[in-house]
Amino acid sequence: MYPRPSRLTLTVTLLGASALAGCMVGPNYKRPPVETPPQFKEVAGWQPAAPQDGVDRGAWWSIFNDETLNGLEQKVAVSNQTVIGDLAAYNEARALVAQQRAALFPTLDLTSGATEAGQNITTTVPTNTTTAGGGATTSQGSRSGQVVTHTYQVALGASWAPDLWGRVRREIENAKASAQASAADLADAKLTLQSELAADYFQLRLDDAEIGLLEDTVTAYQRSLTITQNKYNSGVAARSDVLQAKSQLETAEASEVDLQTNRAQSEHAIAVLAGEAPSDLTVAPIKDWKASVPTTPEVLPSQLLQRRPDIAAAERNAKAENALIGVQVAGYYPDITLSGSYGFTSAALSTLFRASNAAWSYGANATQLVFDAGATSARVRQAKYAYLQSVAEYRQTVLTAFQQVEDELAADRVLQKEQPYKQAASDDADQAVTILLNEYKAGTVDYTSVVTAQATALTARQTLLTLQVQRISTQISLIEALGGGWTLKDLPKD
Repeated sequence: MYPRPSRLTLTVTLLGASALAGCMVGPNYKRPPVETPPQFKEVAGWQPAAPQDGVDRGAWWSIFNDETLNGLEQKVAVSNQTVIGDLAAYNEARALVAQQRAALFPTLDLTSGATEAGQNITTTVPTNTTTAGGGATTSQGSRSGQVVTHTYQVALGASWAPDLWGRVRREIENAKASAQASAADLADAKLTLQSELAADYFQLRLDDAEIGLLEDTVTAYQRSLTITQNKYNSGVAARSDVLQAKSQLETAEASEVDLQTNRAQSEHAIAVLAGEAPSDLTVAPIKDWKASVPTTPEVLPSQLLQRRPDIAAAERNAKAENALIGVQVAGYYPDITLSGSYGFTSAALSTLFRASNAAWSYGANATQLVFDAGATSARVRQAKYAYLQSVAEYRQTVLTAFQQVEDELAADRVLQKEQPYKQAASDDADQAVTILLNEYKAGTVDYTSVVTAQATALTARQTLLTLQVQRISTQISLIEALGGGWTLKDLPKD
């Protein structure tokens, strides 16, 4: 029987194991280098305005100065079901980090039990018999019975697998990086959905503006129909002029009704993005809504790596894959487990905890892989290639981000240059309508010229409205491409 270890012996043993736990196999992570251009290509000749404060605070949509939009955007982060699901995924990843950390510490278990055992036995006993003559004889007889025994026990056991080679710490590193990637995915989902809501909202406002435009157009066409009808009644205009005016009026009225469908669909999309049933959300129309295009936020190319949550997620995934290399490399080294127990065993519950009934044990087990036909080497190679794949995905995400920013900068520059021409075309078309309508009243032109001019003016006004909303949509897409108000500072530390 081994001598009972002293506290000093156990302390030295644990400290020695802790010292060995400082070793970590596998490569230490370094962020993959990515080349960034000195400036955006589409910025040449473009003078950006100073960044809006709203972008830096994260509530980037506040630059549009629309209280209705502000209220709707706030609901996305709270009520949108996609965001809620991504938040649950992030919390799940955090729970996994806690689970992996627990593997660094010993596990304790308390066991107790009580057993009752019985055995049937037969014993031989002598039997005295009296004979008729008064004598006595002795013979052998048997007696049956049952023996019952009780056993009570309670024990506290402990086991610990010291992280000698850093396998557990690499698993923790993997879990932490994955949790951070999940947090970045959550931020990216919020940014995408909030951008989508803003785009749907301004599409709805475009429908409001077009409906208002068509209402004014219907009023103008009704006046034109009255003029034509009066001229026809006076015998100075053909009936075809009346039919043309009436047809044009009816077409405008149909277009106005048709826009109600588009507006309703945009409103329904906004409701779902805000986490509400379409029947529960109503956005009040604004007939005289005017588009207000904000200035373009300024950002340097290198800052894009700090501002895009999808880039952060891809980089954290690369770190997670790098940590798994160390997990697989640890398979080359032995696994050591320390265990011990201390408890009591007794045949009577009342005497269970007497010192004489105490029992203890401790020991260590080591397992070393001898042959696995190259499986461990294959797992290490697999982990290395998975890491290289994640690095490529990270760099591709960066390239795609630069492309998206360049695309939106180019679109913003072109639309900004295009707007004065569209505005001038609309103004000229309105003036042409006024002139031709006066000439028609004077009888110097036919009504076909008036109809053509009115159709051209309506198209020019609609095109101008669409262009203004396109500029707003481009600003939304550019802010999304720049990461909104998100930065790496928002990434959780664990």
